[in-house]
Amino acid sequence: MKLTVFGATGGIGQELVRQALAAGHPVTAVVRDPARLTVTGANLEVFRSDLSDPEALRPAIAGRDAVLSGLGARSRKDAGVAAGLTRTVLGAMEAEGVRRLLVVSAAPVGPQPAGAGVLDRALMGVVSSVLKDIYTDLRAMEAELGRSATDWTSVRPPRLLDKPLTGSYRTVVGGFPPKGRFIARADVAHAMLAMIDDPATLKQGVGVAY
Repeated sequence: MKLTVFGATGGIGQELVRQALAAGHPVTAVVRDPARLTVTGANLEVFRSDLSDPEALRPAIAGRDAVLSGLGARSRKDAGVAAGLTRTVLGAMEAEGVRRLLVVSAAPVGPQPAGAGVLDRALMGVVSSVLKDIYTDLRAMEAELGRSATDWTSVRPPRLLDKPLTGSYRTVVGGFPPKGRFIARADVAHAMLAMIDDPATLKQGVGVAY
């Protein structure tokens, strides 16, 4: 598949690029600063953009089978970027007629799992309060997805870890894995790549966790 990755210099973004290349997919990595992209490969094209103009992004999206996005706030002071940048990507995708889009969101944006215990509910409440602005941004991003003509999937992980790929995790379409508190960025990327051609995930939020 021909893939385009946004947010390619982030933790999940670099894993998306690395794993996609390893699987033999041609990848276009859209970045603001190419020097921050440490992944290399013969099938890799680096496309520099500040994501301010949908028209300028069209060459990075034209003819692609799917777009994957790790765009989002790196800290609370960046809250608001996910919805705005995703809106730009959606504009370029719709102009080019590219439909498949997978994005990274977060577990608190979706429903809590059925039967969640007191500890899990309390932890979710604390995290949601501390990172309120970031989750408000991600909810706005998901609203943008819902209004779009794309075949989107919003992947919702819990706390992210910098650990090696395991390939062993749980996914719940429209919900979240019970007692799922952690997952490695590498496994989030693995899950996203596996969902590209999974029709059950179209226009759905998908919880992913260990």
